[in-house]
Amino acid sequence: MTDSHRPSGEFPTYPAYPPYGNGEAAYPPPPAYGPGPQQHSAVPGAPAPHAPAPERRVKRPFALLAAVAIAAAAVGGGTATLIGELAGGGPGTTTSAGAVRGTTVSQSSAGTVSGVAAAVSPAIVEISAASSSGDATGSGVVITSDGEIVTNNHVISGASQIKVTLSTGRSYTADVVGTDPAKDLALVKLQGASGLKTATLGDSSSVAVGDQVVAIGSPEGLTGTVTSGIVSALDRDVTVAKDDQQNRQQQQGGTNWPFEFGGQQFNGDTGTSRTTYKAIQTDASLNPGNSGGALINMNGQIIGINSAMYSPSSAGSSDSSAAGSVGLGFAIPVDTVKADLSALRAGDGS
Repeated sequence: MTDSHRPSGEFPTYPAYPPYGNGEAAYPPPPAYGPGPQQHSAVPGAPAPHAPAPERRVKRPFALLAAVAIAAAAVGGGTATLIGELAGGGPGTTTSAGAVRGTTVSQSSAGTVSGVAAAVSPAIVEISAASSSGDATGSGVVITSDGEIVTNNHVISGASQIKVTLSTGRSYTADVVGTDPAKDLALVKLQGASGLKTATLGDSSSVAVGDQVVAIGSPEGLTGTVTSGIVSALDRDVTVAKDDQQNRQQQQGGTNWPFEFGGQQFNGDTGTSRTTYKAIQTDASLNPGNSGGALINMNGQIIGINSAMYSPSSAGSSDSSAAGSVGLGFAIPVDTVKADLSALRAGDGS
């Protein structure tokens, strides 16, 4: 509204301001006189004051703030869920004070070798198997609190007595529940055990080349040894001996058990009774005694059972200084283990 349209003397005269786009002068908002809406005297014939309705000026900001608060809460909740999924691998993961879902690895230490080792080591055991052919030492993974343990068939094959030592140093006698020589898997059960720490079986189908992994076992009888590395390859065809006597002769001599890979034989002769399975290849250091132990992802989940490793001293070398891991190890995928558990519990072998 221009000055010429205002009745003289009815409103105070304001200084001129730059015009809006429609050519009308811009006036500053009328001053506020206290907490309530401004009151104006009615003037006969005068146009209504050019100002927003008091009700809208009061209510709209509160409505806007309420809408913003609701939106912020929704976005904040979604962000928290997303952060939980990224940190713990899925929805429903607890905060940093809790554990990664389905495991005993704390959120604050997930992704670290020390965190994985601290959480999973109590569920890895040393297995000593005695037979007429000699003694063999390997490792195993506790999967139930009452003492079911997964290991390699070649660790306990032909054994007349099996002794299992926990990470705490306590020992148990174990019985063979079932074996599957074709997959080099076995299930043993401790006598009179309860309340044991258990490992979480993961998903080997989600494993990718380059993933960081941790291996825990009892190489050369050194219980609870932890090493780390990466997944070097997937679906490697590994051929192993099925014959109990052949396995025992190799283990009694202090070497690792024989296997074939890429057309070559390692650790001795696999004999005439063989089986081939798909394996995860890793460069994590594995040595005799790691067989039956765990290959673990950085969330503390078991992704494989360590089963074969190459040691130069077993390839015809007479130099004992050449013994040890050269970063060529293999593990049975945990999905194979999970698919075989029912048969192993039923005592079926193949």
